[in-house]
Amino acid sequence: MRDRVLIAGAGAVGSVVGGLLAAAGSAVTLLGRRAHVDAVRARGLALDGLFGVHRVTGFECATAATELDEVRPLLAGDGVLICMQNGLGTLERAIGALGRARVLGARVIFGAELPTPGRATVTVCADPVLIGALEPEVQVRAVAWARVLSDAGIPAESTTGIVADLWAKVFYNAALNPLGALLDLPYGALAEDADARAVMDLAIDEAFAVARTAGIALRWPNAEAYRGEFYGRLVPATARHRSSMLQDLARGRPTEIDAINGYVAARGNALGVATPTNTTLTRLIRARARLSSSWKH
Repeated sequence: MRDRVLIAGAGAVGSVVGGLLAAAGSAVTLLGRRAHVDAVRARGLALDGLFGVHRVTGFECATAATELDEVRPLLAGDGVLICMQNGLGTLERAIGALGRARVLGARVIFGAELPTPGRATVTVCADPVLIGALEPEVQVRAVAWARVLSDAGIPAESTTGIVADLWAKVFYNAALNPLGALLDLPYGALAEDADARAVMDLAIDEAFAVARTAGIALRWPNAEAYRGEFYGRLVPATARHRSSMLQDLARGRPTEIDAINGYVAARGNALGVATPTNTTLTRLIRARARLSSSWKH
């Protein structure tokens, strides 16, 4: 398991994971944007922030985009693909390409930034990374990988309810990411503003209703109970963090809106659950991305 690791998407979070795994002894290949991986190739990867200060070298680096079907032949006979992206839908696509026995899901709720190419900074951490399998017989792999991450300095635990955990992360992201991007505010400031908080409450209510209708086994009895944890623990732990969606918009990159609020809206439409707030937030982010691009040209 420690032999070879491909980080297919070595942005901020991917670089932290890959960097710490490499520092712990894994042979890591980083697949990312040219400026970043060129800097890593030339000078190594600098890591700092909440998970400690490291300078890691010896990576293999690549910049060619790789689709899921192209990842499959790269996996070792007992290898697995761990999906660490925000949002919902990615796990299903990975399973479609590789099968349920070769895919693990991960809920990541630490934040990182790339201040400059070749450097990644861990800015916030609200909870351990959770890793889980969709097939009971594969859960032993989730347990093992959680231990590998933990041993490398990344707080991590295994979970037997990864789908519910990913939905819970969507509640968090659906409330914070688009508003943080549209208003250019850190998460703590959003929670302190009455109007922003009211919009976040509605986004959570709708997402919770969609999840319940979809039969997701959530650990909160209702949306109000989740919001108690959201405002009482999760937002304070990430109060200074700025939405990665804001960074994507600023750099002209695709956002994750369709896997977060857009997914909630689409699933709600399919299930007959009204999602006007999530639909509106999705449309606003899409419009912001299009208009920003057109005005730059």
